[in-house]
Amino acid sequence: MAKQITQQTFDNVVKENIEEFDMTPEEAVQDAVQQFEIQGINLDNIVKDPTLYGQGNGIGGSGDITSVHPVLEAFQKLNLQLERGQPDFKIISSSLEKIRDECNIDLAHRCLAGNHQAYSSLMKTLHMFSTDISITKAVLQSFCALLNGQPDLLEEDGSSHFVKLLDSFKSDCEILELVVKVIRLCCVKHEINRQTFVGKNVIVLLTELLTLHQSVPSLVKEICFTLRVFTFDDDVRVPFGKAHEHAKMIVTEGCALKAILKICEVYAHNVNVLGELFLTLGSLAVRDEFCKEVLNLGGVNLILQAFEHNIGDKAIVRQALVVLKSLAGSDDVKLAAVKLNAVELVVAAMTKHANNAAIAEVGCGVLVALTLRNPEHCARVIECKGHETVVQVMKIHAQEAGVQKQCCMALRNLVVRTREYNPLILELGAESLLNKAIANHKSCEDEAKAALRDLDCAVQLKELWTGQKGSLQQ
Repeated sequence: MAKQITQQTFDNVVKENIEEFDMTPEEAVQDAVQQFEIQGINLDNIVKDPTLYGQGNGIGGSGDITSVHPVLEAFQKLNLQLERGQPDFKIISSSLEKIRDECNIDLAHRCLAGNHQAYSSLMKTLHMFSTDISITKAVLQSFCALLNGQPDLLEEDGSSHFVKLLDSFKSDCEILELVVKVIRLCCVKHEINRQTFVGKNVIVLLTELLTLHQSVPSLVKEICFTLRVFTFDDDVRVPFGKAHEHAKMIVTEGCALKAILKICEVYAHNVNVLGELFLTLGSLAVRDEFCKEVLNLGGVNLILQAFEHNIGDKAIVRQALVVLKSLAGSDDVKLAAVKLNAVELVVAAMTKHANNAAIAEVGCGVLVALTLRNPEHCARVIECKGHETVVQVMKIHAQEAGVQKQCCMALRNLVVRTREYNPLILELGAESLLNKAIANHKSCEDEAKAALRDLDCAVQLKELWTGQKGSLQQ
């Protein structure tokens, strides 16, 4: 992990450069940055604005070279108003606006605010003005800015209060959207916060709100995004997360699959919302019975129809492919999807968007899932010239390891049980492409060699371990 320093340490070095070496603020900051970077120190959390280094009171509050940072000055004004018997609402509003704008600049500004009790000041404001809608909105906007990338700032009273706000403002979509966003930001890359909110029944609350406000596109998107975050396993600080358990809870306790599919029908022609709904469905398809439930509710047909109608839209195509790949893990879904012309659609999308690496990768991933242990589906892919499309995207995206890996797996699945297709694939130059993939991308070596083996090509297999002479210890 990279070393870090405090803002005060950085300011002291800049101050020394200005006083001792007669540097301009710009030169002083540049020199300080170079000094610390040479030492391997990460300065992402440091404000490096030369305009702050003039006569003043110091970023941290003292000194005669640096001036008070605007975000800290805004918090000072806010705190003064909170201590007054009759606070000035105009000053409070302007301070909150300044805090939001400064924290939205970058992580360094947010870290500076967070290190100077910004969280407690905003929480105090939220409690004091709980009946004032405009200030509540302003505080929540500031929280969204402050907590972005800083989920560790959340405290127990905050999580309880945010969940309470979901219930208190059920009819106010603007506030609900802000509260949901705050919860999402608190949960990204933070497993403990996720489990804390889940323990406060937030999953059921969110799915209820999703149904209640299905006519509000922005709120639907935000709730879907937040539900997905609960299924993430992105916190490197914990050995095991509960992403799978959370996905199960969203489906079983929140009855989310039925609600989301119903909302998909409402937004059939709104690709932005539909994309979020598809991604959320994909993140919830973690068990065979959930995939079957989507199928039984007409979800697979709905997804393929939306896919076909919007095949020219790269975003919705990719999102539809992602959810299809997840659902195709179920044999029942796989059979139904192929009957509904999923193979033809996937090949058409990959051909139309051949230059898009993301679509090429996930498209091949869908073909891998559909053809796994199913010779009939392999025949369908060959009939649609899908093997030609796979080879073509291999050529186009030769430097994309993810695309190469999925292509190798797709080619292997096409021939592992149907060797009669070997000549069709080899005549397209697949052997040389697979060997190039091995040479260029170590991460797809196993997949490429498996494809070469099943294509009856020459392949050099490595002996990963050999025994040494001598007897085994008893």
